[in-house]
Amino acid sequence: ALGIVRVERQRNKLTSLGLGGCSIGPTGAAEIAEYVSGSGVLKSLDLDDNHVGAEGAAAIAEALRGNGVLKTLDLNGNKIGDEGAKAIGGALADNAGLTNLVLYDNRIGNEGAKALAAALRVNEVLTELDLSYNDIEDTGAEALASAL
Repeated sequence: ALGIVRVERQRNKLTSLGLGGCSIGPTGAAEIAEYVSGSGVLKSLDLDDNHVGAEGAAAIAEALRGNGVLKTLDLNGNKIGDEGAKAIGGALADNAGLTNLVLYDNRIGNEGAKALAAALRVNEVLTELDLSYNDIEDTGAEALASAL
């Protein structure tokens, strides 16, 4: 799967890339993040169920910071936890392109929810955020609600 990304770096024509369930892990996520950083055309990235963890989420987050082209990012089921959510939240504060973010089933707790809430306060383009099946309790939910 990562071979496709390596070849595509030279072509730079893909507008949508789906690599769900490919077990790329954090190293693969870092390689894909490098591709995202340099792509001026990729609009949709599906990395669901790839075991990227917090480290891989941080790499993807860094790629989001200066990217205004990517509109949809699916990180469903990657066990990014609070640390990964904090990294994504930090990137959302600086991102002016992403409109749809799927963080379903990622073991995100209250601290991650609070970081995402802080990002929502300043991010004006994100319109869809899926946080289903995480570990968010009352304090995290309250932070998110107050940010909306």
